[in-house]
Amino acid sequence: MAEKTVLIADCSSGIGRASALAFLSEEWRVYAAARDSATLDALDDAGCRTAELDVTDGEGVERVVDRVIEEAGRIDCLVNDPGYVQHGPIEDVPADRVHAQFDANVYGVHRLTRAVLPHMRDRGEGVVVNLSSAVGRVATPGLGVYSASKFAVEAMSDALRPEVTDYGIDVVVVEPGPVDTRFAERAASESSALDRSGAYDAFYQLYEDGEDLGGEGPFVLAPERVAVAVVDAAVSPDPPARYPVGTLARVAGYARLLPDGLRDRLLGFALRRL
Repeated sequence: MAEKTVLIADCSSGIGRASALAFLSEEWRVYAAARDSATLDALDDAGCRTAELDVTDGEGVERVVDRVIEEAGRIDCLVNDPGYVQHGPIEDVPADRVHAQFDANVYGVHRLTRAVLPHMRDRGEGVVVNLSSAVGRVATPGLGVYSASKFAVEAMSDALRPEVTDYGIDVVVVEPGPVDTRFAERAASESSALDRSGAYDAFYQLYEDGEDLGGEGPFVLAPERVAVAVVDAAVSPDPPARYPVGTLARVAGYARLLPDGLRDRLLGFALRRL
């Protein structure tokens, strides 16, 4: 049997890197991509094939996919984990940053998926795994732009699933809660570049502290735990549409069923307690 092949973006750190190592342990041929190829040296040493990939560059996406097909002859699984977290209240985030967030988190997923699907359709099988988030189910104050990008990924995945099912292709969304990927450090970096209105200092403080939301806390997940769900989605003969990972992700799924007013009150209460 030919060695199965997975293409993963972005593997510079966190979930992408952990997923690359998890697929290696399952004896897959792993193509690990990232915008900065220098961040992939350790994965290259571990046995991954590595590639420089900026998901906002359509021609670059095509080059990487063509390389994988030329070398491996197949892509059994695509793991879409590109992008970053844009922090900040809606009023304080300018339109160019909203565009940049969607260019990476949404359009990047779209570009890679479009490039890979023809090859999966030709073979009559494949799995597309899209990384979303608990905030892709319930929007969180101070993370509205990021939440919106993940809501979009959820919607695209739900539309794509029935579109490609007759071609033997599964589409799966993995929805982790907060993950230990230097959340507080990155939050401070992203929000420090914003022209703050002065009306939302409590939200900035909440995310810059990072307590229970990333870095530390009882609800924070190790990237390796999320990688387990990613690999399971790839190897399962009949994967579920969604893999919520962690307590907060499961709660977010149920919270979607609540009336809007009640959900807003509960969210406000929870934020005041943090």
